[in-house]
Amino acid sequence: MSQNPPNLRPDLAPRALIQDAPRDGQPTIGMVSLGCPKALVDSERILTRLRAEGYAISPDYAGADAVIVNTCGFLDSAKAESLEAIGEALRENGKVIVTGCLGAEPDYITGAHPKVMAVTGPHQYEQVLDAVHGAVPPAPDPFVDLLPASGIKLTPRHFSYLKISEGCNHKCKFCIIPDMRGRLVSRPAHAVIREAEKLVEAGVKELLVISQDTSAYGVDIKHAEARGHRAHITDLARDLGSLGAWVRLHYVYPYPHVRDLIPLMAEGLVLPYLDIPFQHAHPDTLKRMARPAAAAKTLDEIARWRADCPEIVLRSTFIVGYPGETEAEFQTLLDWLDEAQLDRVGCFQYENVAGARSNALPDHVAPEVKQDRWERFMEKAQVISEAKLAAKVGTVQEVIVDEVDEEGATCRTKADAPEIDGNLFIDEGFEQLQPGDIVKVEVDEASDYDLWGTLLEK
Repeated sequence: MSQNPPNLRPDLAPRALIQDAPRDGQPTIGMVSLGCPKALVDSERILTRLRAEGYAISPDYAGADAVIVNTCGFLDSAKAESLEAIGEALRENGKVIVTGCLGAEPDYITGAHPKVMAVTGPHQYEQVLDAVHGAVPPAPDPFVDLLPASGIKLTPRHFSYLKISEGCNHKCKFCIIPDMRGRLVSRPAHAVIREAEKLVEAGVKELLVISQDTSAYGVDIKHAEARGHRAHITDLARDLGSLGAWVRLHYVYPYPHVRDLIPLMAEGLVLPYLDIPFQHAHPDTLKRMARPAAAAKTLDEIARWRADCPEIVLRSTFIVGYPGETEAEFQTLLDWLDEAQLDRVGCFQYENVAGARSNALPDHVAPEVKQDRWERFMEKAQVISEAKLAAKVGTVQEVIVDEVDEEGATCRTKADAPEIDGNLFIDEGFEQLQPGDIVKVEVDEASDYDLWGTLLEK
C-alpha cells in the first residue's frame, strides 16, 4: 500500500495500465501517455482504433514495432517531461510518433528530436493512425482480434474517465490549452450516455466526468436535445446518475447554474464532490489572470452549497507567485482559504509557458518567493485537511476498493478522486476484497491526507 502525495500537479493523470498479450506475428504498438485525464482518454481512443485494426499494445519499448508518445504542453516543465519521454522512446525503440498537446508545436518537437517519424496535434486520431500505418502496416485477423464493447482502457476496470467536451472558451492569460485544443466542442448528450452505459455494462463502478470546462457543457450546441437527452450539465449529471455507478464531476467552473447540481448530490444521484479551479482569491490577481474576480460571492456560494448538501466535498487548485502577486494579495488568498475550508487543495507555482499572455505581465515573482508562498499555502491546506479528516474518525464511510496486496486494501471514499486525493486503507480482514468492490468501513484513524478503517461488510 502507498499513501497518495497531496501535491500532485493538476495536469497529471493516473499512470496508464496496459495489459495486452500479442499473438504470433501481430504488429505491436507501444504507448506512453503523459498529461491530464483528457489526454488519457485520447490515448484510449487511439489504442481502441489500433486494436480494432489488428495491432497489439505493448507496455514497454522493447516489445513494440513503434511507439506513440501522447504529450502534455500544460507548463514548460510538462513540455520538458514530454521531450524527455520522446528522447527515451527514440533511444529505446527508434520508431516514434508524437501526438497530444505539445504536438501543436511541431517545430518545437522536431527541433529537439528531428528523428521522430510524425508529429500530430491533440485529438487528431486519423493523422495518428495514418502515421502508424506508414511505420507499421496492419495485419488484422478477424477471427482473433476481438475488441471489448467498451474499447481499450488505460485505467483499472472499475473506474473510467468520461470526456464530455473538448476545448475551452475561456481566455485565462496563464493558459494556452485553448490555443492547443481549440474552442469548446461538446459531444451530443446521447453519445455520452451511450458510452457511459457501455462502460457500466462492462463493469465500471465509477465514472469520472472530465472536460476543459464541465460547467459550459452544451453551450456551443445551444444545449441541444436529441434522442431523449439534453446537452446541459445538470441534465447530463441526472442522466448519468441513473446508471447505478458513482458519478464524479471534475473541472466545474463556479457559474451560477452550478447550484442546480447540488440537489442531485443531496439526492445521491451524483457524488457530493465538486472539483472547481478557483486559482486565486484576490480580485486584482484574478483580474490579471483574466478570470472572474468575485471571491466574496464565491464564499457565499460555498456556504449555500454546504447548506443544501452538508456532505459536499470541495476540491480546487491554486496558483501562487503569479506575476504581480504582492504579499498582501497572497495573504488574502490564505485568509480566503481559512474561511472557505476547502476539503482537497492542490497548488502549483506559476511558470511561464511559451505563448501565454501572462509572460508579458510586469513584476514577475522571484523563484524563492514563489517557493516560500507555496510552502506556506500547503502548510495551511494541510492543517485544514488534517482537521477535516480527524472529524471523520468514528464515522461509517462507503468506499471503493482500488487495489489489494499482501499488506491490505487501498480504497477511496466518495470524497476522493483517483490519485489526486487521499486514500482509505484497510489492513485487517481485507483478504476477500477485490478492486471495484464498494463496501462500508468504520474510520479508526486519520492522518494529514489519508484514513484507516475497519471493514464492516463485504
